Amino acid sequence: MTTIQALIPDQLAQQARALVTRGWIGNFDELVAESLRRYLESHQEVLTEGFIREDVAWGLKGAD
Repeated sequence: MTTIQALIPDQLAQQARALVTRGWIGNFDELVAESLRRYLESHQEVLTEGFIREDVAWGLKGAD
């Protein structure tokens, strides 16, 4: 596991803690990890395309 530190708006943190309090998820850390996982999964195509474009641009320029 990796520890991260992030600043989030107060209202967002309150909403997240309310979900934990109501039992929708085990704890705040689980909620953040699940949210990040879902975000990354939903944007995987965009991320992959960006990496490919960077690799192609680097390859075409041939500069290190």
